[in-house]
Amino acid sequence: MAYATINPFTGEKVKTFPDARDEDIERAVATAHAAFQGWRKTSFGVRAAVMRRAAALLRKSSRAYAEILTLEMGKLIGEAEAEVELSAKIFEYYADNAATFLAPRRLPVRDPAEGEATLVSEPLGVLLAIEPWNFPYYQIARIIAPQLSAGNVMLLKHASNVPQSAAAFEKLMREAGLPEGGFTNLYATRAQITRIIEDPRVAGVALTGSEGAGSEVAATAGRALKKSTLELGGADAFVVLADADLDKTVRWAVFGRHWNGGQVCVSSKRMIIVDEVYEEFLASYSKGVAALRTGDPMDPATTLAPLSSQAAADEVKEKIRQAVTHGATATEVGPKVSSRGAFVQPTILTNVTPDNPAYYWEFFGPVSMLFRAKDETDAVRIANDSPFGLGGSVFTSNTAHGAEVAAEISTGMVFVNHPTKVEADLPFGGVRRSGYGRELLDLGLTEFVNHKLIDIVDIDASF
Repeated sequence: MAYATINPFTGEKVKTFPDARDEDIERAVATAHAAFQGWRKTSFGVRAAVMRRAAALLRKSSRAYAEILTLEMGKLIGEAEAEVELSAKIFEYYADNAATFLAPRRLPVRDPAEGEATLVSEPLGVLLAIEPWNFPYYQIARIIAPQLSAGNVMLLKHASNVPQSAAAFEKLMREAGLPEGGFTNLYATRAQITRIIEDPRVAGVALTGSEGAGSEVAATAGRALKKSTLELGGADAFVVLADADLDKTVRWAVFGRHWNGGQVCVSSKRMIIVDEVYEEFLASYSKGVAALRTGDPMDPATTLAPLSSQAAADEVKEKIRQAVTHGATATEVGPKVSSRGAFVQPTILTNVTPDNPAYYWEFFGPVSMLFRAKDETDAVRIANDSPFGLGGSVFTSNTAHGAEVAAEISTGMVFVNHPTKVEADLPFGGVRRSGYGRELLDLGLTEFVNHKLIDIVDIDASF
């Protein structure tokens, strides 16, 4: 799969990594299966200690870890350091809470003849995580922290353009005290991924990625009767009501669409503005986007990152071209982006109608689609007219009413007066073509456990 570090700012191929051999895969699965037999019996205290050490090690070398992210996928260095800190918080969250979340639960039975019924949570075994490149550490942390805390063990197939990030996390967990086989990074091929999922020693698979990849993985897992969870991206609505504080709203809109170079699943991709404030919003938003500056992502003065690769940048440009071909208006905003690096000119798309295929697309880059809604009801209609259902936001001066509008938007997450909140103690996941299952909180912890009933029934047999 051509695992390689290619600096998206310079285009330089820094380092390549060979694909795993079939014998490497077999060894990894066997080692993980053996590790599970011991790890599943360790106490929550032992597991928590590993999580805390991982968090401490991340913070101790925060800059070094962050520089790997910036090197491999072009993330702004400040955002990279924030991702390292978020990953540390996730480890700490499960160190603090896993034991409580997974504590045995006595069931209140209605009839004494049902016995003393207790629900216990047992780990399933070896799990495969298939993760994308846009948040190389956070994506790993949000699956392995809960699953290792639950007593499962993990295999990782990361994106082919962030191999050093994947290797860094494997080394991190080893240094944190996780036993050999507890977490293994694999530079696996597509065929090997299928074999891993089908292997009877593997209990489930979690994927964050594209719809196509999710469909294939879910089908493979389904044929093998394995549990799967999928997070497949989205086209989040950013709904602006007539009473919104436009200065604050525009600042959040610029951030919500352009952080991480616009390469975020829960990014404000579809801005839906009620008619009476549309023109004012468009003018202010255009000015805010124009103030973004491209450059070296290692430079703190740079505010718009390159895309993760030249191929990714070319794909976004082609999707803009297709949108225009089908009737959309594309307005390039701000000074010309740097000719060095995988940059895309910030672009605002308007006049995108439902007969334009771009109306239903996810743009993974600095491209904003703006829609004029007749009123609040129309804004909700447009927000829900999407095959995706990951996140969304509502901006209003009346937060109580904002919550009422949020309840009408069909997604896994909706935020009032904020584009998105990604935190260790908030659940993450969506509906429809954005996938199924949840990560983080107690929901993520219990996705891959056996909710087992133990019932002590001590009555005479009388029929």
